[in-house]
Amino acid sequence: MIYMETSRLILRGWKKEDIYPLIEMNADPRVMEFFLNRLTEQESLEFYDLIQQEFHQRGYGLYAMERKEDNVFLGCIGFHHFSFDVDFAPGVEIMWRIRYPYWNQGYTTEAAKACLEYAAAHLPFDILWSFTSLPNKASERVMQKIGMEKERIFPHPVVPDGHPLKEHVLYKAVLRKR
Repeated sequence: MIYMETSRLILRGWKKEDIYPLIEMNADPRVMEFFLNRLTEQESLEFYDLIQQEFHQRGYGLYAMERKEDNVFLGCIGFHHFSFDVDFAPGVEIMWRIRYPYWNQGYTTEAAKACLEYAAAHLPFDILWSFTSLPNKASERVMQKIGMEKERIFPHPVVPDGHPLKEHVLYKAVLRKR
């Protein structure tokens, strides 16, 4: 099922053939540099199952990102509910993960803009969050390019104290005023 299209991309539901490139992406040290750990094959399969559960429960979630010109799986982007211990939770975040060969080609920004427009028009939440560890300047730049507003820096409660990825930057998009 196709949820969104841009000039170069299709954001769609997942296919079984996406699983291997997902596993490969989640094991790539470049892609996972700003996460606590790379994912094992089993953890990637569990991540895939979580994505499917979220779609089943809510009707939206993380979409597979495919390039139109050759149908290559580029990564994933979309929405995820979070509920860890912070004052802005529970909430919905826009998140992305892109395979390394496709970085710096504008795909993430293009897809993220489409996701914001889709959420504003079709999804039941009014606020969308995005966050990443402070060293991840590329993801923060996408947040800026898609028009999200910087809220603050916060210590991520899941990251151990003293860890270089503890401090996160938080961005917010108001989709609809109440």
